[in-house]
Amino acid sequence: MSEPAILGGTPAFPEPVHVGRPNIGDRARLMERIEGVINRRWLTNDGPLVHEFEEAISAMLGVPHCIAMCNGTVALEIAIRAAGLSGEVIVPPFTFVATAHALQWQAITPVFCDVDPRTHNLDPTRVEALITPRTTGILGVHVWGRPAPVDELTRIAADHGLRLLFDAAHALGCSTGGRMIGGFGTAEVLSFHATKVVNSFEGGAIVTADEEFADVARLMRNHGFADYDQVGHVGTNGKMSEIAAAMGLTSLESREEFVAANRRNYETYSAALQGVDGVELIGYDSAESCNWQYVVIEVDESAGLSRDELQAVLWAENVLARRYFFPGCHRMEPYRTLFPDVAERLPETERLVQRVLALPTGTSMSTDAVTAVAGLVARAMRDAPRLRAALRATV
Repeated sequence: MSEPAILGGTPAFPEPVHVGRPNIGDRARLMERIEGVINRRWLTNDGPLVHEFEEAISAMLGVPHCIAMCNGTVALEIAIRAAGLSGEVIVPPFTFVATAHALQWQAITPVFCDVDPRTHNLDPTRVEALITPRTTGILGVHVWGRPAPVDELTRIAADHGLRLLFDAAHALGCSTGGRMIGGFGTAEVLSFHATKVVNSFEGGAIVTADEEFADVARLMRNHGFADYDQVGHVGTNGKMSEIAAAMGLTSLESREEFVAANRRNYETYSAALQGVDGVELIGYDSAESCNWQYVVIEVDESAGLSRDELQAVLWAENVLARRYFFPGCHRMEPYRTLFPDVAERLPETERLVQRVLALPTGTSMSTDAVTAVAGLVARAMRDAPRLRAALRATV
């Protein structure tokens, strides 16, 4: 390799390399579906492709009800309202901010609970201490597609009469205990955002085994319409379009190809980063189903470079590694103003948000590209004193 770009060398990549460029799948099949949508002139309002997509997701996850939505955030908001949540809901701060916003948007207080440093998921040993008379639910997150502690959270929710929901935006196609994520709690929420392993351009869904809950969620996503001119419930516009469903179905058909690429990339990173001081690649349970969507490292500053310094080195090389989920929901507005002292009870989250870095993966990344990125990480950590001196000289 030439001199590091941060020191004046030529960037390793001529164009920016992103953490998650969209997977596309069979373009001809996608265009065929889109032509069908246009020919039918049925663009939205529970069209045939939306129903087909819902049925495919239900079958894949072994869950009887899938309610497709325009995006994952609206799906989460509707799930929260359909569950009747109010007052306070316990949620991890180590997640994308939409998880907390979906509560706060509906005047529900997110009560931030620390995470397990090994799993990065909600720590069940800390949940019960946060339950108050105002608590109505727990909202767990399957971070990186690694399952939240569903058994422990199910017990806690049952013992205290709470609703249990899961944000499963990362976890399509993942399992725990041999059971697919999607059927736990009252309901789980999926994301089909453009960057997800299966995308519908933009989209989401609620999956549940609770028929009554599903009926309410379906009403809520379409202004409460139960029939042509019969409104039976308060609602909003959360419908998935036919064009989005066309992409979702096409993406689903190539899911195994996408997952295989993700796994190949993960294993390439794993081999290349083996033994690199200060870098730990988070692991997945190979005995479970996994989408391998996220390649995430923890950076130990004692090895010479902080996570932020390593990120700066990589960005100079056009490798746009991401600081998920920096700085933590609790340090974003409005939460840092509403709860100025909450960080004191979140030591593991505070540590993780300074250590975690997501690396590029997906079908747009060749094995050679992954090897090159891993090589940049390894070289940066080996050359840490010189790079750190250069970085600090520019501050």
